[in-house]
Amino acid sequence: MLLISKLIPQGQGLASVLLKRATHVELDWDVRQKSRFEATDALGRQIGIFLPRGTVLRGGDVLVAEDGTLIKVLAAPQTVLRITPCSTHGTSFDLIRAAYHLGNRHVPIELKPDHLKIEPDHVLADMLRAMHLIVVEVNEAFEPESGAYSSNGHAHGGHDHSHAHPHDDTPEHVHGPGCQHAH
Repeated sequence: MLLISKLIPQGQGLASVLLKRATHVELDWDVRQKSRFEATDALGRQIGIFLPRGTVLRGGDVLVAEDGTLIKVLAAPQTVLRITPCSTHGTSFDLIRAAYHLGNRHVPIELKPDHLKIEPDHVLADMLRAMHLIVVEVNEAFEPESGAYSSNGHAHGGHDHSHAHPHDDTPEHVHGPGCQHAH
């Protein structure tokens, strides 16, 4: 078994030729949320992943095995609910309302400009349909938001950056309650 304990988010810093040569592993969202699991890569090799607790894998991340082998993570297609506004009875603002209500329920949600995606849930599907949204079951990759306070480098849509401001001499800070400035 090939053992893996290192992750390079989105393959950052790796030469494109290395990424092209790398094999891959397709994993659904339920597996990518786990820190320790076994899987089979595209070459049929058994791999054992042992990452720090709380690590979440995203499509495009690169795993590094003990022997230096690179393995790209692909978000596997899975059953999800695609939510779109109804052009007859609603507006695109309905997606914002839906995201608000789903967020209040702490539902993992993928946000796109023209649709939302969640894992299948008939109760939530009925709620969304009652809000005049169109809910369709599809088989697609699922990359839900990681959350505003995520520490795995995938907040802000998959990139991480400093929030130091040129007008103050204070060190970089974390945004959140009590950060004392407007956004």
